[in-house]
Amino acid sequence: MISRKSLIILLAALMGAAALVYAKVPDQPFMEAARADLLKAKAELQVAEHNKGGHRAKALGLVNQAITEVNRGIQFARQNNHAEAVDPLAGSPDQPHMQAALDDLKNARNNLVQATADKGGHRANAIKLVDQAIDQVNAGIAAGS
Repeated sequence: MISRKSLIILLAALMGAAALVYAKVPDQPFMEAARADLLKAKAELQVAEHNKGGHRAKALGLVNQAITEVNRGIQFARQNNHAEAVDPLAGSPDQPHMQAALDDLKNARNNLVQATADKGGHRANAIKLVDQAIDQVNAGIAAGS
């Protein structure tokens, strides 16, 4: 006969195993992480000071386009059954939001690079847009200094 304590342990183990089986695992982890990084970069750019010679606004537009491309890449992969250098301007203490956006963009780029390539060209487009946004943020940091 099974003791009450053993039964409780067995039930707890079964419930834990069932939770693992039904846990939502992202089907596009790097693309979803890139989207999260892009959304954080967007939020930082939105609250950054506007005196960046138009570069902040251009970077924001590029980030929005990159988010669209990441979303399209995720959707493409789902529909097609695909599972999945030192910056001299970095660390400028007077521009925390621009620097945070730059860090988020670099994280997004890293995640995009690690994602599987077969996203109908949207992943590659997102990388290009993120690269352009990085350039604009760097130019904005320089303009605001």
